[in-house]
Amino acid sequence: MRRREFLTLMGGAALAWPLAVRAQRTDKLPTIGFFGPTTASVENQWLAAFVQRLRELGWMEGRNVAIEVRWAEGRSERFTEIADELVRLKVDVIVTYATPPVLAAKQATSVIPIVFASAGDPVVNGLVASLARPGGNVTGLSNQQSDTSTKRLELLREVVPKLGRLAILANVGNRAVVLDVREVQAAASALGLEAVTFEIRRAEDIAPAFDAFTGHVHALYVAGDPLVNTNRIRINSLALGVRLPTMHGYREYVEAGGLMSYGPNIPNQYRRAADFVDKILRGAKPGDIPVEQPTKFDLVINLTTAKALGLTIPSGVLARADELIE
Repeated sequence: MRRREFLTLMGGAALAWPLAVRAQRTDKLPTIGFFGPTTASVENQWLAAFVQRLRELGWMEGRNVAIEVRWAEGRSERFTEIADELVRLKVDVIVTYATPPVLAAKQATSVIPIVFASAGDPVVNGLVASLARPGGNVTGLSNQQSDTSTKRLELLREVVPKLGRLAILANVGNRAVVLDVREVQAAASALGLEAVTFEIRRAEDIAPAFDAFTGHVHALYVAGDPLVNTNRIRINSLALGVRLPTMHGYREYVEAGGLMSYGPNIPNQYRRAADFVDKILRGAKPGDIPVEQPTKFDLVINLTTAKALGLTIPSGVLARADELIE
């Protein structure tokens, strides 16, 4: 059975509307297809930020806009299925994040506008022609994941002074992750570190990867991606179990028990994605809306995890942190 879920904000509460009512309204109202690559539990905060911003812009679900939500649960084989389904529903705009889902949506339609809330280098990964003039039917916000890889590794080395060997956990089926890994390996080489990539393509590959590198490395770099995001609690639990410090690209991974992260604020990017959708629903062409790049990157540290690992975070790193989780 296909899973359909809807989230809207009403006084801070999430309300589920009857499917029959939604089906009736979808045909009458402009419709947004929200393509969630992970799960409702992983992305609800992001969806809530998106819906809240839509409300601020005057778009009320059930009143003047409809939202169709689909979750891929981190399974790449679902990306094409969901993209095709949203095209069949004739939604007016598709909203998603991460390179593979955007590419799946782009392959499914060259007409329906597509807005990505976060994606690795959009030009190199073939999402848009250029940042200033995306062209076609795709636009959105980049996360500059590969551009900040070196910074993440430098921070990790400050926190783990004995760092000599690094494991990289990466879903190599995601071309943005491949770019990220390439940058991390180059940075590791420049810093005199040995970095080994452990490839995964599905959830079942995670435990064997840990079996392979446990006892042979001093820290773990987790390349952000829908697959690892869906399994972030499991990954961090495994890392903590073998006392491995972890570095991530997003705050949500640190909330799930990771040691630290450095990257853009994804809920904020979803709010900006709502601004893109607003422009498109009011007649703007996605190809004419420049891709935005984040201007601020947050350093988030989980002090509880640091304590469990027996790590003392240097005062200089603590002073630079945007948030400390206790």
